[in-house]
Amino acid sequence: MQIENDEVIQVCKSCGFPGNEKYCGRCGQPYQTKRISIPGLLHDIFHLFTHLDRGFGYTLKMLVLAPGHIQREYIEGERSRHQKPFAMFLICATVAALIRYWIQLALINYYHVGNVSEATFLNKYMVIFFIVLLPLHVLITYALFIKSGYNFAEIAVFVLYTLAFVFLIAACIALLRFIWPRMDTVYVELPFLLIYNTITFINFFHRQPRWIVALRSIVIIVAVFFLIQVAEDFVIRLIS
Repeated sequence: MQIENDEVIQVCKSCGFPGNEKYCGRCGQPYQTKRISIPGLLHDIFHLFTHLDRGFGYTLKMLVLAPGHIQREYIEGERSRHQKPFAMFLICATVAALIRYWIQLALINYYHVGNVSEATFLNKYMVIFFIVLLPLHVLITYALFIKSGYNFAEIAVFVLYTLAFVFLIAACIALLRFIWPRMDTVYVELPFLLIYNTITFINFFHRQPRWIVALRSIVIIVAVFFLIQVAEDFVIRLIS
């Protein structure tokens, strides 16, 4: 470390480039590096397996408080505070699959309802199932909002964030089966999806007439919802 014109000049430990900023101007590494610690190692391991950035909590909060706006923020360039869209989708889908799988096992073991094939689907195939269906979901949304000015990839970001939150809510709704074991949660999920997604679509496609956006969003939600139900039942029968 050198002092030059009352400014502290630091040398990067990685590439040797001098500077007086927080980060190295050549390689981007911080000039001041923290000592390696157990909490730091645990964070690195956790991040490796989950890709969970500091933006996860903020992104989840905004999906609750400002659905649709957060997707536009990310697309328009405000990205440093947000969990990346596919990582958000993958994390939430995995968590939802695990929660629903544990619920299904409990129902089978303690309430003697449900079936093993559905539990197998949730445990092994649910995340892959939704990844495979994702392009179709994006395509349907893109086709109905093709004049919105957003390209296919930007619509994909919108869908990824929206689905991420929907996965978690669906998992929470599934907890109702501990009270009513034979309950078909579809009748709770669909009304919620219609309300949440319609609000999200209106906020995202804010330059278009609200009634048109709402109508198209309902068409997309209903079409995708029943497509998922049919495809999911088919896969469950296939693995049984």
